[in-house]
Formats: sequence, C-alpha cells, structure tokens
Amino acid sequence: MKTICETYLTPMSHSELLEACRKIRHVALDMDGTIYLGSELFPFTKDFLRLLDENGITYSFLTNNPTKSIPSYIRKLRGMGIEAKPENMYTTAVATIDYLHARMPGVRRIFVVGTPDMKAEFQQAGFELTAPSADDMPQALVVAFDTTLDYNRLCHASWLASQGIPYIATNPDRVCPTNLRTVLVDCGSLCACIEHAVSRRPDIVIGKPNPDMLSGIRFRLGLRPDEIAMCGDRIYTDVAMAANAGALGVLVLSGETTLETAINSDPQPPVTAKNILEFGKLLVEARSAEIR
Repeated sequence: MKTICETYLTPMSHSELLEACRKIRHVALDMDGTIYLGSELFPFTKDFLRLLDENGITYSFLTNNPTKSIPSYIRKLRGMGIEAKPENMYTTAVATIDYLHARMPGVRRIFVVGTPDMKAEFQQAGFELTAPSADDMPQALVVAFDTTLDYNRLCHASWLASQGIPYIATNPDRVCPTNLRTVLVDCGSLCACIEHAVSRRPDIVIGKPNPDMLSGIRFRLGLRPDEIAMCGDRIYTDVAMAANAGALGVLVLSGETTLETAINSDPQPPVTAKNILEFGKLLVEARSAEIR
C-alpha cells in the first residue's frame, strides 16, 4: 500500500488515483460510522457535504441499517442539521421490499424479525405480517437488524427457517457501529444464530455488498459505475459493494475499521481516508488538476 499523505492510503499511484477521482460525479454515503456515529454527527460531515455542493457533485445516503423508516432517517438527519429528500435515501428495508416485489411477486404474507418502523414499511408496501405461531404460516421469512428483538420471535424465525420457506436477510453486518460502551448485535449475527440452531443460511442477503444497492442510483442518474464513489467504514460491505458494482470504493476510518485492518486487507481498498472530508479534498484536488 502506498502512502499519499497522512490522510490517504491507496494501492494506486497518485496520478492513477487522481484519474479515478476526476471521473466521480456522485458519492453514495454509508451513514453510521461515516457521516455520524450513533446519535452524534461527525464535525466534518457538513463541511464535506458543502464541498460536494460547491463542486457540483451529487450525493445520496445508503445504509444497511433497516431499523428506521426513510421518514425517520430524514427526521434524524434534520435533527443533526442535514436536509435530505426521500429520493436521496435507500435502506435495506426498502431494497428488500423492492426485491420481493420484483423477484417474488406472489409473496404477500411474511414473518419479519425487525423493528416496528421496519414492519410498518412492509405493511405500507402491501405485505401482511404473520404472528409468531406455527398456525400462522408465512410465505417468506425476513430477518433484519432488530433493536427490539424478542427471544420468542427469534426462536420462531429459526423454526421457519427449518421448514424450508424462502429466507431473506436484509444485510450481512455483524455489528452496528456505536459511540456507546456496548456491542450492537446486527443482522449477520442473528443469521449466524439461526444457522447454528438449524443449519440454514439465508437464501439471499440484500444489503451491501450486494451491488443492487447501487443500481437504483446508477440508473436513476444515468451514471456509469466509475462515476460513482461509495464511501463507508466497512471493507466487507461498503468497499466490497463498490467492487462488485464497478464503482470507486472509499474506506473511511471513522467507524468500524481500524487502520491496521485496512493495511492488512487483501485486496486493498482503492482509497482509505481518515474521514469523508479528507476524501472530499482529494476530489477537489483531482478536479483542480484537470482544470490546470
């Protein structure tokens, strides 16, 4: 890995990196660990978004965290001083709904391990949520990050998985980043629990690194994959999705991943930055070099 400066690391030469950054017209942003941590906005986030606006680079928010609905996320961001529109946001709950509508149009009755916010989104999308009872059999099982997790519902989800019905996970994350002195067990860990209990993995995992999370943005904005940068704090979701989608993967060290982990990663992230603002400065440098 070549060091560019104290705030950038990349396996590319500086000229190769500037060429890759010069193409970027849109930045897809992970949320927790990237623009905020838990309930605290990072001090550099607003400056980064302002920098993108000033340079005509659009952005959107993508999160593997389905615990909040899009209106709830918009309220959370507004409370932090960031204005966002529904069309600028995409969660794994919405992506799962899109997947069910597109790939499994006959499915209407589902059992969901998820928060009340997430369950409400599925109901608003036309799905009927079944009860944790063997007498109320669903057509599919959906397991998500659930901060309201009930043991009986986890047991019922495990039983449903053992029955062979379609089994969908919203995201692969093992833990959710937090500024609290605890570990927030995420969807990937719940699925590992189910797998250990009944020896079955999800049929599909919807969220990052699944490249479909970027497809909507790419087609809606008419962009090539190499015109999109995906910024996030995880190699195995954010950077991996960028690689799967042909976009520029940018790892930031403001969340889960440490510098040591980034350095020892194989393959190396195309860009590792201290935080999103440092990557934003790199975008500006690339554009300035083009003008000269």
